Amino acid sequence: MIEIFILSFVQGITEFIPVSSSSHLIIISKFLNFTYNNLLVDVSLHIGSFLAIIFYFKNDFHILIKNKKIFIFLLTASLPVIFFGWILVEFAIIEHLRNLKIIGWTTFLFGILLLISDRCKTKKKMYSNLSLYSALLIGFFQILSLVPGVSRSGITITAARFLEFNRVDAAKISFLISIPTLAALMMYGFYSLYNANNLIFSKISLLSVFLSFIFSYIIIKYFLLFLKKFSLTIFVFYRAILGLIILIYAYF
Repeated sequence: MIEIFILSFVQGITEFIPVSSSSHLIIISKFLNFTYNNLLVDVSLHIGSFLAIIFYFKNDFHILIKNKKIFIFLLTASLPVIFFGWILVEFAIIEHLRNLKIIGWTTFLFGILLLISDRCKTKKKMYSNLSLYSALLIGFFQILSLVPGVSRSGITITAARFLEFNRVDAAKISFLISIPTLAALMMYGFYSLYNANNLIFSKISLLSVFLSFIFSYIIIKYFLLFLKKFSLTIFVFYRAILGLIILIYAYF
């Protein structure tokens, strides 16, 4: 039970802030030898995050329904990572990227890139200035998040900040783009479980969904409040320190 709580806590916190949920789940599961680190639990954790972001942004959906152009732009931005993600999984490339050296370097280097992007001006807003070009550029940046340690939210926020969107709207773009991505990830997980005759939800799975939902919702809410007052520097420092620790461990 404690394993599910920890995994849900880590998923909920790291999915939406720029620190990489996949790398944290890999590291924690590796060093603590978790027995619940399997596909069904992984799918359950992502269902929780998916439901949290849907629930939190329910009011924005009313705006997107009226502004179909922005909705199409956000949907289009999610297509590149879904396509390239399928390629990495289909050809078993993804497993070669899940090692500590890669995680260490990506955690450190993309943290520095986040710092550079956060020095850009903050003059654009999502509903006023998001174009097909900017959405696609953010979407192609998101492909890099398939490498553990890069962080999906981190790289999309980085891209949006380079395009001079303010911090809150950069995070909103990141969150809303994640909806189709998380949906595709869940569908692939369900498909894999179905093929393995393992599509049976247990109490552990339901608990994973519930806890992940709670932690994800809390983080989305307070991360957006945080960005109204502060920069992303604290996350850069965290990534730099964590990346260096991982690299020292991996090489020495």
